[in-house]
Amino acid sequence: MAGWKRPRRSTPAGQHLPVLLDEVLSVLAPQPGAVVVDCTTGFAGHSRAILTQLGADGLLVGMDLDPGILPSARSRLEEVGFPFRLHHANFAGLQGALAAEGIEQVDGVLADLGMSSMQVDDAERGFSYVRDGPLDMRMDRTRGRPAWELLATLSEAELARALRELGDEPEAERIAQAIVESRGKQPLERTGELAELIRKTMQGEKAWKLHPTKGKWVLHPAALTFQALRILVNRELANLEHLLRVLPVVLRPGGRVAIISFHSGEDRLVKNAFRAGLQAGVYDETSPDPIRAGFAERTANPRARSAKMRWARRSAAG
Repeated sequence: MAGWKRPRRSTPAGQHLPVLLDEVLSVLAPQPGAVVVDCTTGFAGHSRAILTQLGADGLLVGMDLDPGILPSARSRLEEVGFPFRLHHANFAGLQGALAAEGIEQVDGVLADLGMSSMQVDDAERGFSYVRDGPLDMRMDRTRGRPAWELLATLSEAELARALRELGDEPEAERIAQAIVESRGKQPLERTGELAELIRKTMQGEKAWKLHPTKGKWVLHPAALTFQALRILVNRELANLEHLLRVLPVVLRPGGRVAIISFHSGEDRLVKNAFRAGLQAGVYDETSPDPIRAGFAERTANPRARSAKMRWARRSAAG
């Protein structure tokens, strides 16, 4: 793609670095014998560190919507040697996963809403705008509608609204129009096709897309569109809203929750829910501001640059 330089890989091939790991452990403060849920286990970066602190008398309950990730997570957690349970489930089904384990309330909950670098690097998953593959984007490929199907059926107005609200894309209307015009000629079924269409559509846009002196893309022109489609395909905001509703029910008095977001819409939902819970007395303390990665972590792991973590503590009054 002319005019755009592929960014440095976020993490080395085959590796995944958990963001804000020290901050997560500090906020959740997992104690020996406690029960903690990692709603987005992924490759077990956070889960493994938490499990190590729970000890032989504690329990980690891990969840993930991507079934392909769970065997790797299981292998990494088994190395620790302490009790854990894994569930193939969306975090919106948190109460169901706990009920299956005979658990009503827990001491801590973590949700990292970001993508794993290893998922993005797998072209067949369709998450990447720099690796050509089928335009799928489903976390769980056994259910739901893939991105190519949504692109073929949504109206121009619906597409523009999704790009604007889920991707913060300032050129949402222009990109939506280009997609609708293109699909009238042939279906958009490959990531490379969509990325190239957007690049051509945005070719003349320099004000916010191009570095003011180097003339190179600071952000790939398709990045925000791909983000919006992924959130839409996996119903991520609706699932987050449900998780936020059930948290006060599943957290024990004094229990803590930490949520890491990478998108302004996600962060806004978490901020408002925690604020409302604090005002209602459901939580007795929340993070006054989002916790961001320090310079060293942002340098070592570029994925951490956009991460924001908010936390809350369940009121001890119950």
